[in-house]
Amino acid sequence: MLYPVVVMVFSAFKSTGEIFEHPFAIPDFTQVQNFARVLGETSMPTYFLNSIVVTGASILLILVLGTMAGYAVARYESRTNTFILLFFLAGLMLPLKLAVIPLFILLRDLGLLDSRWSLIVTYTAIGLPSAVFIMAGFLRSLPSELEDAARIDGASEPRIMWSVMLPLARPPMAIAAIQNAVPIWNDFFFPLVFIQTDSAKTLPQGLTSFMGEYTTDWGMLFAGLTIAAAPITLLYIALSRQFIQGMTAGAVK
Repeated sequence: MLYPVVVMVFSAFKSTGEIFEHPFAIPDFTQVQNFARVLGETSMPTYFLNSIVVTGASILLILVLGTMAGYAVARYESRTNTFILLFFLAGLMLPLKLAVIPLFILLRDLGLLDSRWSLIVTYTAIGLPSAVFIMAGFLRSLPSELEDAARIDGASEPRIMWSVMLPLARPPMAIAAIQNAVPIWNDFFFPLVFIQTDSAKTLPQGLTSFMGEYTTDWGMLFAGLTIAAAPITLLYIALSRQFIQGMTAGAVK
């Protein structure tokens, strides 16, 4: 799994000629011309900023809305709870790409096309079903005595969720964040459909501009790919402990 990543990083410090002549050789890591050209001669900083904003806003909305919906479904008794949960789960069975034409028309009528909001609302809708499923399943496993004790102490329902339940729900929130952040960060399809201007493009769409019809500067392309892969890798490392705890939660009684 690490082999193609290592090759990508090594190639980012080589010229196009060196990549083809010595593709597996260890490069001179002091040669950072490719990175300087990518950051100084292209719109890579704009693409990077757009990806950060789109991914960050989408994950924030997914976690906030998904946690609130999952908490309501899991902790409150209601005849409609099962129907509501199944309604969210239906989103896992219906790929949104099948509805891209009516979605395009809807975003056009709302005036959101060719803006970061067109991607944010789309990714939020895609990520909510899995977030609700993960959060509801975990929150159901928490003992109700925690809520009862907080209510006896006079805590309101929002305070119970914020101060009692959310600190315990960090592992599933990390799972929901990583599970949605990776495909959002790497998505090429929806930016290609919804974004036309260069100033609103995200990294996957913007990196295609490094590939010419007749020639390609592979050193610059690999440098751009390395920059694009770094944030999501660092995010996984930062949340890996919570991710592993969430994956193993409930495995042992």
